[in-house]
Amino acid sequence: MKISIFGLGYVGAVSVACLARDGHDVIGVDVDDLKLDLIALGRSPIVEVGMQELMSRVVGSGRVKVTPDANEAVMESDLSFLCVGTPSQPNGAQDLSAMERLCVQLGEALRKKQGWHGFVVRSTVLPGTVDEVLIPLLERTSGRKEGVEFGMGFQPEFLREASSIEDYDNPPYTVIGTGTPRVAESVRSVFGHLPGEFVVCSTRTAEMLKYCCNSFHALKITFANEIGRVAQAIGVDSHEVMDLVCKDTQLNISRAYLRPGFAFGGSCLPKDLRALTHVAGRHDVQIPMIGAITRSNELHVESALATVLRLGRKSVGMFGLSFKSGTDDLRESPLVTLAERFIGKGLNLRIYDPDVQLSRLVGANRRYIEESIPHIGSLLTEDAAEVIDHADVLVVALKNGTVSKALEERLRPDQFLLDLAFLPNRKRLRSEYRGVCW
Repeated sequence: MKISIFGLGYVGAVSVACLARDGHDVIGVDVDDLKLDLIALGRSPIVEVGMQELMSRVVGSGRVKVTPDANEAVMESDLSFLCVGTPSQPNGAQDLSAMERLCVQLGEALRKKQGWHGFVVRSTVLPGTVDEVLIPLLERTSGRKEGVEFGMGFQPEFLREASSIEDYDNPPYTVIGTGTPRVAESVRSVFGHLPGEFVVCSTRTAEMLKYCCNSFHALKITFANEIGRVAQAIGVDSHEVMDLVCKDTQLNISRAYLRPGFAFGGSCLPKDLRALTHVAGRHDVQIPMIGAITRSNELHVESALATVLRLGRKSVGMFGLSFKSGTDDLRESPLVTLAERFIGKGLNLRIYDPDVQLSRLVGANRRYIEESIPHIGSLLTEDAAEVIDHADVLVVALKNGTVSKALEERLRPDQFLLDLAFLPNRKRLRSEYRGVCW
């Protein structure tokens, strides 16, 4: 394929070299004459393992050309990758000025071009940027319609400095976000040979994915460092601990828990976080990220409460009370906290949880209800239909078959449902619907 790369920084330069290596004819475009001159001489404009040798080889093959002229690059290619910088402004906002200037140039070139052209953004941009900023800009300046005479999408890159060529050849997956099938197929023709799944999704999902991944990487680094400081202070080998953490691929390095939902609770996580932050404080070790987890968790409860209170309705039904579906453990359950807040605000509450019924509870959980929250115990019912018929607002933290069936059969359009469980049948429910964080 004939491909143009706009922006010859880190991502753009690696893309030029690897695409040309794979047999494509590549045009590199940049406003920096030094970068253009270096590549024209077969030299890499960035310091990166293997890039000097690879750039020399692909330039020598005749498959790489450089130009400062955007019009020339669009005219001589079928697919363009946009890799210009999107740095931070002083207030932290994304600076799109370079990308917007480029899109004006691309639009002017597209106005003169016969035939279809594909544009793929690889620069990191906030969700909505492609659909709300870049496509309208291209349409205005070109007089063409996206999805008809040109197509646009977003492809996140997963390249680490110092291992970029290896990462290019071994991606975890290849993702293209676009609403235009022709863009997806063009990208597939370029990257479809690489290992890993080829995923087509919405443009906004792909844009958000890049921020999610980078934030998660930053989170992991910070978490490991904070654990390391605590471990060091109390004489524990932090590397040995983290090596063992990473050996657990069922719960730790896995899909487990990485699902938007409601707050955590139970007998382990809250108390262990308190203990860890306490021992860190005793040794004058600051762990601001780990220390903020509990407060962040509390905000999920406050958000759910505020969502219900804003409706101004008085009758509330809750499905679920224990900290986790399928258990009767009420210790530090965020649902108990939420129920108590509803009661404190004067709401008329009914609760259904098949695992938390007074007639069947024994031991610590029965004592907890009788001694600590007897007012909640009196609101429990064994009839799911009663809860639905009673309530103007349903707060649902269970997704078992009984609850799902009852909601489908009995919900009314005038009711509001706040979903804390990501209900599998949510699209078939007749009430007004909102997810707690989706």
